[in-house]
Amino acid sequence: MNRSERLHALTESLRRVAPRGRTAEQLAVEFEVTTRTVKRDLAALAAGGLPVWGRTGPGGGYGLAESSSLPAITLTAAQAVALVAAVTASAHAPFADSARAATRKVLDALDPAARRRVTELSGRVWVDVAPGAPRRTMSVLEQALTDQVTVNLTYTDATGRSTRREVEPMIFALTGGRWLLVGWCRLRDDVRWFHLSRVRAASATRRPCSGHDIAAIGTPPGTARTVGV
Repeated sequence: MNRSERLHALTESLRRVAPRGRTAEQLAVEFEVTTRTVKRDLAALAAGGLPVWGRTGPGGGYGLAESSSLPAITLTAAQAVALVAAVTASAHAPFADSARAATRKVLDALDPAARRRVTELSGRVWVDVAPGAPRRTMSVLEQALTDQVTVNLTYTDATGRSTRREVEPMIFALTGGRWLLVGWCRLRDDVRWFHLSRVRAASATRRPCSGHDIAAIGTPPGTARTVGV
């Protein structure tokens, strides 16, 4: 996840255990970063006005003041599980990290009894989703679409042939049960549909997109057409 996503997730992680705290080491393991990065992120949150406290010694760590907790939200267990299931089923969808963070925020605001009921009921809903692009790749694509800058893609088509091309991201699309990136391919000078599961690497540039109209996208390609050629 990118830094802005990590700062939000870090806030929610501390909110879940408030008024208790967590050590920098625990947070570093959770977010797969160094303790130095965690401490820098916590300092940034505190500078932004979040009531972060820090204590040294046994039982110390970092946490949020109780006043920062959310008010209770009135949801039935079924409504909360429906939310969890929808987000879980979209595990490889664009902005899935943000969706999970938002869901955790809602669940954390439930009263303890409702939260326990949701946990029990969630065990009765199983979700099996198709693989997608790695989270680090998705973060690049999401940010590039938001900022409307081009991305350099390493892409493998259905025949196993790999190419590297510069793409102007236009939309994310769900069709046939698979998520795709639709963009203007500067290599082919045309719109192309890229299976996210076939994107091997992605890096954003600072070059702005040309502003191709979404109307140029048309309809999804047929099964006989190789996506991204």
